[in-house]
Amino acid sequence: MQLIRFDRCYLSPAFWQRRLRRLILVLGLLASAAFAQGGPPYYTNDPGTPGNLNWEINIGYMPFLYSNQSVSHTPDLDINFGVGDRIQLTYENAWLRVQNPSSSTRYGLGQSNPGVKWRFYDGGEEGLSISTFPQFFLDNPNDAVRRGITPASQTFLLPFEFTKKLGPVDVDYEIGYESVHKGPNGWITGLVVGHDFTPKLEGEVEFYNQGTFHPSGNQPTIDFGGRYKIHRPVILLFMAGRSLEATRSNQSYFVGYFGIQLLLPPKSYKVDLPENK
Repeated sequence: MQLIRFDRCYLSPAFWQRRLRRLILVLGLLASAAFAQGGPPYYTNDPGTPGNLNWEINIGYMPFLYSNQSVSHTPDLDINFGVGDRIQLTYENAWLRVQNPSSSTRYGLGQSNPGVKWRFYDGGEEGLSISTFPQFFLDNPNDAVRRGITPASQTFLLPFEFTKKLGPVDVDYEIGYESVHKGPNGWITGLVVGHDFTPKLEGEVEFYNQGTFHPSGNQPTIDFGGRYKIHRPVILLFMAGRSLEATRSNQSYFVGYFGIQLLLPPKSYKVDLPENK
């Protein structure tokens, strides 16, 4: 999932690594039964793929609100296609709305985000699974950069995703390196832990952070969300959160995702999405 990047705050990455370890420990102690799944509506991805010749399509509204401006994906379109049981082809883009007090509202196409996910180690439902998900963030041949809608820099992201069942808790973790053309290189990290409340409703908490190496800085956020299986193959997606830092120009006071997920063809997901009796 794309996340709009602005200026960074200047805190050591080691500080957030310590905080992340503490969060994992607390969630592990408090959860009684959990099911975690990355991907929309969250920024953190997991090793899961749609399955051979299956589609996963996510359509969402994503607001990013800051003290001096707001950026919204209206909508964000994330299309995933399974090639075999362990490979996923992805394309994501969004129609952006950028608003700040000093200028009129601007609209334009965001950066194209193609990628390929490969789950190269699969331990099954109870074991450790690992994937890599290389992606590009590329400017389109329009004037969005000139008008300040998208960044002038283009990015290659190389992340790794991990899933492991720890007793009653399932944890998804992602960490990655960003190589940025005409900009500072950076990193991402994310953690999702959740609870399966009913066969149709699940809820999660996510800690996500992204930053740069030189200069050193990051944008940590925490959010809560869930998925509700309306009717095969439609799933309701929702998430809301904010920065863990004090609100200022480079830290969001609200982030969110509100949309739907379509799993196609429907018959491929009969086991995952039981019908009401």
